[in-house]
Amino acid sequence: MCKNPLTVILGNNKFNGINYTDWLRSLRIVLDYENQGYIMDKLHPHTLPEGSSSNECETFERWHADHRKVRSIILASMSNDIQKQYDRLDDVASILQRMKEVYAIPDRHSRHVATKEFFRTKMNEGVKMLSLVEKLEDLKAALTMIRTLT
Repeated sequence: MCKNPLTVILGNNKFNGINYTDWLRSLRIVLDYENQGYIMDKLHPHTLPEGSSSNECETFERWHADHRKVRSIILASMSNDIQKQYDRLDDVASILQRMKEVYAIPDRHSRHVATKEFFRTKMNEGVKMLSLVEKLEDLKAALTMIRTLT
């Protein structure tokens, strides 16, 4: 029996808590192939206004069907332990937002530059200790900001 290539992509990149960026990239590939990537980028319409046209009703129903599929794909592509943390959330946007808050890492380059500068900082002869402490505090603040941006 031939496996679906999309299943293979998500199976090989199942989210385990440390591969958030790779998992998200694979998820976007699969959802773009299925023409459901818009679910991750647009807000979920909860109600349909009264007097909506049949075209709007169709779009609304398709959105809900795609939303259920995307939520299922997201949950199925996680390890069981992580899946249990997010299976009670009904909205794709809230699942992705919470995952981003917990697992996303900042831009590797900016983190690398700030960390490198922090560890290479040393006290030069003739410089007051206070200026070194201030510089280290500034670097610590920069690293903390990078951490909170994710």
